[in-house]
Formats: sequence, structure tokens, C-alpha cells
Amino acid sequence: MSNFITKMITYFPKFKIKDYFTNMDYLPRWIVFSIDISIVIFANIFSYFLFRFLHISFYATLNPLTRYSLVVLINCFFFLFFKTYSGIIRHSTFIDGIKLLYSSMFSFIVLVLINYSSYFIIGKKIFVIPALFINAIIIFSLLFLFRIFVKFIFENFMVEKNKSILINTLIFGSDANAISVVNALNSEKPMRFKVIGFIDKENQNTSKRILDVPILNFKRKISIIMRSVSAEALIISDKSLTKQQKLDIVEECLEYNFKIFTVPSIENWEDKKEIANKVTNFKIEDLLERNPIVLDTKLISKQLKNKTILITGAAGSIGSEIARQVINFNPGKIIILDQAETPLHHLRLEMDKLITEIKIETVICDVRNRDALNQVFLKYKPRVVFHAAAYKHVPLMEENPAQAIFVNVMGTKNTTDLSVEHGVESFVMISTDKAVNPSNVMGASKRIAEKYVQSLFFNINVNENSTKFITTRFGNVLGSNGSVVPLFKNQIASGGPITITHPDIIRYFMTIPEACQLVLEAGSMGNGGEIFIFDMGKPVKIIDLAYKMIRLAGMIPNRDIEIKIVGLRPGEKLYEELLNDTSKTLPTHHEKIMIAEEFKVDFNGLNLEIAELISIAKSYNNDAIVAKMKLIVPEFKSMNSTFEDLDKK
Repeated sequence: MSNFITKMITYFPKFKIKDYFTNMDYLPRWIVFSIDISIVIFANIFSYFLFRFLHISFYATLNPLTRYSLVVLINCFFFLFFKTYSGIIRHSTFIDGIKLLYSSMFSFIVLVLINYSSYFIIGKKIFVIPALFINAIIIFSLLFLFRIFVKFIFENFMVEKNKSILINTLIFGSDANAISVVNALNSEKPMRFKVIGFIDKENQNTSKRILDVPILNFKRKISIIMRSVSAEALIISDKSLTKQQKLDIVEECLEYNFKIFTVPSIENWEDKKEIANKVTNFKIEDLLERNPIVLDTKLISKQLKNKTILITGAAGSIGSEIARQVINFNPGKIIILDQAETPLHHLRLEMDKLITEIKIETVICDVRNRDALNQVFLKYKPRVVFHAAAYKHVPLMEENPAQAIFVNVMGTKNTTDLSVEHGVESFVMISTDKAVNPSNVMGASKRIAEKYVQSLFFNINVNENSTKFITTRFGNVLGSNGSVVPLFKNQIASGGPITITHPDIIRYFMTIPEACQLVLEAGSMGNGGEIFIFDMGKPVKIIDLAYKMIRLAGMIPNRDIEIKIVGLRPGEKLYEELLNDTSKTLPTHHEKIMIAEEFKVDFNGLNLEIAELISIAKSYNNDAIVAKMKLIVPEFKSMNSTFEDLDKK
């Protein structure tokens, strides 16, 4: 039957039927309703002549035209009542068939009631019940077949011109989730995937078919299964897979250059278009081999609930995520502070959309300006401060050491000093692993800030009302502004090449939400003076990261996207560390958070040294600035930098 229809349509090219269906979006409702009425009229005419041919006698109560007009009107009423015309026909489902069945069934029942009412009122019947029943079956069958025909036309001619570029795809999973994915992909316009099978993890239904495609056995490696059926891509829809099982499947697909996609669980979907749009490439963040972080929410809530929270550098990737997470612990007020106007405005618009009674104040202020910052403390009286404001780009700070001092050192000093003056309960500084045995100006400036924060706490008269100063130190954050992942994404999107400074360079990585969760936890558990370091998981080789990201984008490294080695940047080292050579760690109650035992320095001496450093920075003499930094941080040894000569003096 399907071959006959196909031949009939393609036989008349002058009418361009194929082009008509290809370009059509959907039939308007009034046209569908009109066609349904026409089908009912045709069914009545057909029934009339069929019953005449079968010599079935009709009651003479009404003439044939009036009798069948009543049938049409009753059917029209139930079309409107059940809205059988409202669905997009090419996306018709079982529900649409049920609506047609209900419409035909209730039309028949009402006509039967009218028939017997007529008999009781005037003693005459209008319809022959068997004929009425057969007529209802014919109407339902024609309406149903019309929708099947339209669905067939769209499915076979709408996407024909794209068939050559469709991706042969397997779905990992065979449950309702997987079936919904396939239905959505089949109705997608333009289509991207041709689903050729399901993979059942439990191997229970491998002799059966779903949506006319086979269910495949998962006893072999995923790569072997995909090669055996000429599949090019895999969509993982099975949410029962463990993190490790999913990682193993993804790694295997990437190794053999198969495309790999993921999709959210079915409860998060609203319509088919949304489902299809949510079928996306795996993100590199999805491949981090780590378990979810479990927070002590009671401890964090005790620190933040009903209090005024100040977040400096709030427009940055870390500061903005801290703001998003802090709001979950019901603070009294959040002050988001930054000197970057546009990003801060965007954050404010985002937070305004949240359904919350928490008051959010937006403050444009530069932490270098002590007087302006003092006014913020006077006005809002914050009880907890998260200090995320910093300059963090290594090459830029290598070229502009004065700015690193003004923001990272003086900005931190201003904020900490004012926190003491205004009786802040807790101050949490966001630091970096680049402060450990620093090889660049940025890392050294953050190490000086760390030393100041820690020594200030031990210098003040510690009591119950003293400000607790806590430092958190972690490595690279995936997806943060200026980090390697967004850079690689942009380079891949523009066709490459991906630039890597050295083939052996490795880094520790953590997602932004993970880092901020641990910042909140560390801030709540600290007693003051600690430098908390986070378990960053396994170090990642940057070149391996590049290979994975290219493959996740569906391309092949060094064929579709070139990987280019450009040499180490000024101040960059191959391996980042979380501890100084002389430091040790102490465990905490949280397995991912440790305390670094750093050598404590005399506050008064350090304070004088920093004052002198800030004074030198105002002269903008780069060599003098860096030379002074090396005196304050003896372990600061420049790498790949013009400042290496200072280490020889």
C-alpha cells in the first residue's frame, strides 16, 4: 500500500506535490475541521448507497437529506467538544485516535437516544440501529485513515531531501524515556537523526521491536554494536546508568570517533519540540570523574540565614555563582558588588527573575577605592563577606604587575581592614592554586593577599566577636571567564586551530558550582586563620582535554580541527600545586576539604612590607614591583618571563 501511494505521488511531477508537502508547515484548524466534516458527509453518502444496495429499509420519519444532516450536525458538535481538529495531524498519536473514537462513539449514542426519544414521543423511529452503527464505524475508520495518510505523507516526503545527511543513531535505553526521544526526533524539522535501534541494558527485550526498529543486545562492547549496524551516533536516554557506566560508554564512543549525545529525563519535558532541542552533545563538565558534593546545609544555614551578605567581584564567574547559591540559605539581604557595570547589571536581571523575598542590592564599587568601599560597609553593615574580586589572567598581570598589586593586594587589604572595623562576623577570601610556589605575578599577588588575611586574623585580639578570616584555595574552574574550556569551545566553533601552550601541561579542574559549594562549606566550618584547600580530583592533561572536546563536538582531532602547540606563556608552569613545599595538610569533617598548614608570618612586618609594595606599585616600575614581591614571597620564582633575571640577582 505504501509503495503504491509513493508511486502515485511521484508519478505526477508537474503538480509538484512533493515540494508542496515539503514546504508546508501544518494544516490550519479550520481546514482540518472542514475536511473532517467532508469525510462525514462522504461516509453518509457511501452508507446510504451501501444500505440501498443491501436492500436495508429505512424509516420514513424523515427524508434522507434531513436524516443524514442530523448525523453530520451531531458529529460536528462532538468534533468541537473533543477538539479532534486541534492537533497537528502529522504529529498524531494514540491520544488523537482516542479522541476520534470518543467523538464517533458519543455521536452514535446521542443519535440512538434521539432515535428512541422520537419513538416515545411520536411513536416512530428515525434510524435503523444496525445501519447507524455501521455508519459510525465507517466515519471513524475514514477519519482515522485520513490522519494516517497525512502522517505517512509528511514522514516520507517532508524529510526526503535530508535523508542523505541524517545521522544513523542508536538510543541507549528502551523505556518510555527512550520512546519519547525517538518520537520527538522523528517529528523534528529539519530532522537530524535516523534512529536505527535501541540498546537494552538489561537484555530483556532483544527479540522485540519498538517503533519498527530493533532492540539490540548489550552483551558486547558499545563500539562493536554500533559498527555492526553502521551507527554513527549514540543518544544516552537511560537514566539508570551509574556515573561510571556513563563515563565508560562516552569514553569508548570518543575513542572510536562515534558521536555521543545526552538528553534530560522525561519529567523535565513539555512538548516534542523541547525534547528534540534538549538532545545535545555531552559537555566536558559531564566527564569529570567525581561524586556529587554533600554539604552540611545546617552549618551553612546557621552562618548565612537572615544575615546581610556582601559578595565582592559578584559579576565574575565565581562571585555570581556564590550569589546564586547563597540565596538558597535565606539570608536577610545580599549585596552584589563589582566595578564591571554590564556583567553586574546582567546578574541583577537574572536574580530579579528568581521567586524570592530576599532583598538584593546592586553596588558598583571598586575594591581599590577604600573610601567608597567604606561607605558600602557603613550603609549595609554586612555580617558575612565573600571576597571574590581579583585580577586573575596570568599573562595580563605579567604585563601589568601594578594592577595586580592594586586589586589583588590592596583591594584585599581594604576589604579585610574594613571588615575588622565594621565588626564583620566572617570573611572568606577566594584564592587560587597559582599562589602556591608562584611562578607569575598574579599567583604571587594572591599569595601576598593570603598571607595578609591570615596574619591579620592572628594579630587581632581574638574573641567571640572577632572577624573570622578564612581563605579558600582551589585550581582551575571549568567554564569560568577566560578559562581554557570556553577558549577551546570558541576555537572549535571557528574551525580551529586549538592552541595549547605545551603538550605536557596539566591542570586541576573543578566546576563552578562545585567550587562555590566548597567555598560555602569552608566558610561555615572555619574558626579563623585557616587556608582551606579543596580536593580537585585527578589532574587533567590539557591536550587530552582538547582531544575530548573536539570529539564531543563530533569532529576528529587534527583532521577537522588542528591542535597547535604555541609554547608556554609568560609566568606559566607545567604543573600547578595546592601546597607549598614546606606545607602539610590537616583533614576536616568534609572529605573534600583540607587545611593547609602554612608558616605564619609577623603581621606588623608584613603590613609594612605591603605598604611599601603599594607605594612602589604607584610608580609603575615593573622590575621594582616584582623585586619587592619576591622579597615578600621568597618562593616566587618567575618562569618564561622577563622577570626571571630578578631571580639571579
